[in-house]
Amino acid sequence: MAGNSFGKLFKLTTFGESHGVALGGILDGCPAGITIDLDAIQTEMNRRKPGQSAIVTQRKEPDEVKFLSGIFEGKTTGTSIGFIIENSNQKSHDYSHIKDSFRPSHADYVYEKKYGVRDYRGGGRSSARETACRVVAGAVAKQVLKGIEFHAFTSSVGDIFMEKPYQDIDFKNIESNIVRCPDADTAEKMISRIKEIRKAGDTIGGTVTCVIKNVPLGLGEPVFDKLHAELGKAMLSINAVKGFEYGSGFCGAKMKGSDHNDLYNTDGTTKTNLSGGIQGGISNGMDIYFRVAFKPVATIMQTQDTIDKDGNIVKMDGKGRHDPCVVPRAVPIVEAMAALVIADYLLLDKVYQ
Repeated sequence: MAGNSFGKLFKLTTFGESHGVALGGILDGCPAGITIDLDAIQTEMNRRKPGQSAIVTQRKEPDEVKFLSGIFEGKTTGTSIGFIIENSNQKSHDYSHIKDSFRPSHADYVYEKKYGVRDYRGGGRSSARETACRVVAGAVAKQVLKGIEFHAFTSSVGDIFMEKPYQDIDFKNIESNIVRCPDADTAEKMISRIKEIRKAGDTIGGTVTCVIKNVPLGLGEPVFDKLHAELGKAMLSINAVKGFEYGSGFCGAKMKGSDHNDLYNTDGTTKTNLSGGIQGGISNGMDIYFRVAFKPVATIMQTQDTIDKDGNIVKMDGKGRHDPCVVPRAVPIVEAMAALVIADYLLLDKVYQ
């Protein structure tokens, strides 16, 4: 199986399955001499882990990361950073009913047809549990990127949107509620909606907005390696993601150029930032901001028609422990992938200068 690595110089390779012994990763390219705060990494893991609130999957996993190499006496050595996250709460029998059939809108069918074999326990390698490895690597990347800030938050659940622009919110409020929406009134509505959906045995989607502050000018290349293209690839590689937009995004398609252009101040900053901090594929020193759309979780606690290995139509009942909405737990994953992209481009920029 190809496609298990992300990045050029700051490169993450992950391994493991949802219900295997452990997940893990190898992070190459991390500079030597970086002081690593292990507690900060575990805090990021706790933001993503299952079972953290009443509106997420109730699978109980401590998600404690164990570093095997690349860190000595609290500092990176410049060698490969190896780590594992042991699985401790597998309930593989929850998936025995899909051994010979395929869940609608999951990777089950295409996975088996492509590889001829499939770990049906929770989706195996295609499970979103793999993103735990990304959060570890992203937490390391954040410690490399001193001074650069990553702030992701839930901006919508279903048709409930946080109407405030990011400039008017306090990022300190993101972790003040279980849905990770920095506006308290909107958060309350989102939480109620997710609970209603869960009670009905259904799921719902939403969006995560991410703001990256203090990114230096000049990251990215103007042709195939545009900064926003790599951010888009990073976000679209996350399970359940259906869309990515940065800056004015799709709203910009409705505007006139005279309204959309970001006019310059004398110091090179711009009066507006509809470009989203990136012009011509290169960071311009303004805030980078983008939005990521997540679909409803495919596993619902209802009976649906599907097919088995012989092509017969069969009934399938949703079982197991699943998120009614992935968005709250996706917030740290979005930040992690953004940090991996910025770290990679920062190192590339130093190499080619």
